[in-house]
Amino acid sequence: MPRPASDWITLSEAAQIFADANVPISRSTLARWAHSGKLQSIQPGRKIYVRRVRVRAMLRRKKRRGVKAEAVQPGVFEDIGG
Repeated sequence: MPRPASDWITLSEAAQIFADANVPISRSTLARWAHSGKLQSIQPGRKIYVRRVRVRAMLRRKKRRGVKAEAVQPGVFEDIGG
C-alpha cells in the first residue's frame, strides 16, 4: 500500500522532484542547502527531511538570467523589418 503524501520528504525524493523538472540537483547539494539553512529541514535521526512545498517553491522561483539580443549582436534585428 503506498504511503500517504507528506509535507516532509527525504533528500532522495527532493532530488527526484528536481530531476523530474529537468533540474539535476544531487542529494549532497540538497544536504548542504539544508545544513546552511537555504532549505528548511529536520533531522530526527540519520536522515534529513525537507519540506516538499519549499522544494517546489525553489523550482518556481528559478529564473533564467539572460542577455538582450541587442547586447550580443548590435543591429542584428535591423534588417528583419525590410
